Amino acid sequence: MSNPPFRILGIEHVGIAIDESDISVTLFRNILNIPNTGTETISDQKVITDIFDTGQGKVELLSALEESSPISQFLEKRGPGMHHIAFRVDDIKAALAYCSQSGIRLIDEVPRRGAEGLFIAFLHPKSTGGVLVELCQHPQD
Repeated sequence: MSNPPFRILGIEHVGIAIDESDISVTLFRNILNIPNTGTETISDQKVITDIFDTGQGKVELLSALEESSPISQFLEKRGPGMHHIAFRVDDIKAALAYCSQSGIRLIDEVPRRGAEGLFIAFLHPKSTGGVLVELCQHPQD
């Protein structure tokens, strides 16, 4: 297989699904002293994100806005825990096209806006070894 027409620039964040009784916010903010750089409501995804930035990568805590949220469904099936891993790419459109041509099932065929204004798209875990993979492109990339 040829070299892909995009580059992975690093791990953007690890997404963790939490419920209301979860201690993760206390753990990351108070015990581990990782700065909370933002809390954001993503209405179209029906989630609230709390982002903790280590300076070398982020942790994104995801809580559901309503019962129909994908996070509610995840919590119901699996309980709190790791939800996805997000890779920062330099060209998300090229990455999606390349993944699709390589037989990877896409959840998002075109990028959409996510937390922090990133362009995002998900790859289906049935074609990624059971791990939900998110591709992210910063607007300035």
